[in-house]
Amino acid sequence: MEFSEHIKTANVEDVVLRQPLHPPSRGTLCITGHHLLFSDRVEAEEGRSGQVLLLLRNIDAIEKRTSVSSGTISIKCKDLRVLQLDIPGMEQCLNIAHSIETLSCLDCVSEMYPFFYRPSELNLQDQWGLSSPEKHYSQMAELHNRWRLSSVNRDYSVCSTYPQSVIVPKDISDDMLVKVAKFRQGGRFPVLCYYHRKNGMVIMRSSQPLTGANKKRCREDESLLQAVIDGSDKGYVIDTRSSQQAQQARMTGGGFESKSFYNNWKRLHRHMERGKALQESLIKLVEACGDESNSMDRWLSKLENSKWLSHVQTALSTAGLLAECVERDGHSVLVHGSDGTDGTLLISTLAQLIMDPCCRTLEGFLALLEREWVQAGHPFQQRCAHSAYSHARLQQESPVFLLLLDCVWQLWRQFPLALGFSEALLLRLANEAYASDYGTFLCNSDQERCAVEVKEKTHCLFQALLRPKHRDYYSNPLYERTELAIWPSVHPQSLQLWKGFFLRWTQQTRLLEEAQEEIRNMIIKWGKLELS
Repeated sequence: MEFSEHIKTANVEDVVLRQPLHPPSRGTLCITGHHLLFSDRVEAEEGRSGQVLLLLRNIDAIEKRTSVSSGTISIKCKDLRVLQLDIPGMEQCLNIAHSIETLSCLDCVSEMYPFFYRPSELNLQDQWGLSSPEKHYSQMAELHNRWRLSSVNRDYSVCSTYPQSVIVPKDISDDMLVKVAKFRQGGRFPVLCYYHRKNGMVIMRSSQPLTGANKKRCREDESLLQAVIDGSDKGYVIDTRSSQQAQQARMTGGGFESKSFYNNWKRLHRHMERGKALQESLIKLVEACGDESNSMDRWLSKLENSKWLSHVQTALSTAGLLAECVERDGHSVLVHGSDGTDGTLLISTLAQLIMDPCCRTLEGFLALLEREWVQAGHPFQQRCAHSAYSHARLQQESPVFLLLLDCVWQLWRQFPLALGFSEALLLRLANEAYASDYGTFLCNSDQERCAVEVKEKTHCLFQALLRPKHRDYYSNPLYERTELAIWPSVHPQSLQLWKGFFLRWTQQTRLLEEAQEEIRNMIIKWGKLELS
């Protein structure tokens, strides 16, 4: 496809841009295959930047109004910015609006901007990513007695959403894994995602078993889970559905692990909302944050009705339960919901952050996200197709990754010394998941990325964030490593709205950011003086 086919008007003079935290400015608007570029003539003449570059993929929705001689386009972005363009000429306005609507919703992955982005400081031959199942296994010598690296999924035929290599119990053969995969939804058989060095317990994750109404069983699945707790008294299954939802799933072919066949495993149900409910919660919260006419009572009512902080609370408390089972009680845990690609990844990631100091460094956290989200098959392209403003509601959309980042921010705020990264990193990741110059969050699985050669033809976000010029900015200057677990408080009064994200385009939040940056610079300066 030629992008020029969708650009009837490439540039317009005398456009007025209105954007948050800036006075209105007049200049030239240009549209390309992937960007809107606005250039302010006056600021450019005075030697200031005067440019706004907006990735079209970042646009969630547009609204247009026209008259005989002009038009206005309101642009609502996935990062929650709202921009307004006043364009002279009705035809020019309609042409620009049409181009934005078309080019911001390209479905073909290989036509997206990461395949065209070529910064001078990065090379396509650079190493892609920070971690892999092979590297993770090789770094954990303690695993090698009872666990092995299996390449049963090397051609993605056993599970389309798993990576090519996975870590499984040593006693379970690849033939057995193939049978277990047929018994688990989407082929997502139980695999190891975390080994707790303190006591040797593990976290496994999978999808639901396909027991169905007839209570089918799979002896290979039972053997796999028994091999996980060999020599231990019992293990726990944390199901991210309510007991009633799990029962209902049996009527459509799904189900749960029966006590009769998994008698050494105790099942715990912790209902976590997913899919459409989470998406609607985000929409209600963003709507409340954007309504400046709210009274205090109305604002608090809208905040509560959105239920967003309730989802944060549920995720953190479920992750805390998982961490307690492993850290305090000394038991291995299997986590799953139905598909095992959303809430399962959310709580396994948070539990690892709670327990493991290695996951709390800047590099460790990015490697954790790569293992638990990118490689483990979270469908980023489906979940992050639209944010809170879009009028086109797709069934697959859900802000699960954003919910994770909000939960991590709560941890960061409650334990300001324990995490080695800054809030700025969480904000950057939230932006990148929805619209990015990099290929890290493209597609829905490792298999899909392989098919379009993402690793060969795009740059890796995580590698870029660790380059020296970014590393300092995204590091926490107050960080002090602790080997202790960090147990978050989930009392309502302990959880706060993530203002840095949801209210980031307000003057009050911007002033707070400036103050925090000044404090950060002072801390860094003092640290350098002490070292000298």
